Amino acid sequence: MEAIKKTVAENFGGRSHDLVDEKFDLNDVPDLSGKVAVVTGGSEGIGFGVTHTLLSKHISKLFVLSLRKEVADDAISAIEEEFGPETRHRFIWIQCDLSDWEQTAKVAAEIASQTDRLDILINNAARGIMSRQLAPTNGVDLHMALNHMGHVVLTSHLLPTLKHTADAGNTVHIVNLASNVEASAPKDTQFATVEELNHDYGPNALYGRSKLAVLLHAKWLNAHLQPTHPNIIVNATHPGVVDTAQTNVHIHEPYSLLGYGMSAALKPFRKTQFQGAVSTMYAATVATQGGQFIAPPRIVERGSDKANDMQLADRLMKLTAEVVENKTRRESSAKGCPFKED
Repeated sequence: MEAIKKTVAENFGGRSHDLVDEKFDLNDVPDLSGKVAVVTGGSEGIGFGVTHTLLSKHISKLFVLSLRKEVADDAISAIEEEFGPETRHRFIWIQCDLSDWEQTAKVAAEIASQTDRLDILINNAARGIMSRQLAPTNGVDLHMALNHMGHVVLTSHLLPTLKHTADAGNTVHIVNLASNVEASAPKDTQFATVEELNHDYGPNALYGRSKLAVLLHAKWLNAHLQPTHPNIIVNATHPGVVDTAQTNVHIHEPYSLLGYGMSAALKPFRKTQFQGAVSTMYAATVATQGGQFIAPPRIVERGSDKANDMQLADRLMKLTAEVVENKTRRESSAKGCPFKED
């Protein structure tokens, strides 16, 4: 019975969070005055739930990275209408396509030039369950190029600022939004070659593999940072089945008929964008231990066997560094590709 309650709480909406002992809601997020955060994909869906919460808790400066200006404008208008112009001015939007790694590195440099501290980094943006497509700037599967590798590039370039903040005695949180769909990654996943990354396994498996990579990156980074920066806490989260563009619109691209059935049938059971932000806000503000996979409201899950294979994580990060450096040589290796953990 407890396992069923946890499954319901982790994945579905309504009052599901009341079913478990691991209580946490957005009202439990502490005051964030004086702190600075970065959220990718923070203009809509779960990302907006995160953005809204950070601003409501008085974050001093919030950099929001997303692709579409019109969506960001809507988010900024909503924030200003609810909280007023002062809060709106703490919302700094920067256009960024995370599948374009050179642009992502430049955006990270732009952020670093505008702040001397960074307390919270939330890697939320993602390509959802969609058909195989290659990123136009590098020819890598778009799920991996955006969901995993783009966030590795962003995080790597922001690490000096994150470490500087930690060195000043502050607790720093990095959160990668994964998914329990990571368990659907192809059984033969080795993260060995670009050819493997670009093989078409189908929409669900491609998405699941990218979320496995996101989870492994969080565990790998936490393990590598702990010896020198134990107050940088890196975790991955599962948001649940959330009422977003992914579940209402994007699912129709790979599954034209089934997608409509899924979007209609599941709608009454989905979490709101704010419920979907709960586990991430716990990981971004309250969690004291890193290297975990945290589901709503704050349930620590083990994940799949592959999600606990640190040799697989090492191969993933080795391949990531090699691919990004090869594809962006002029912008990365010429300046010192910042994939080292020290």
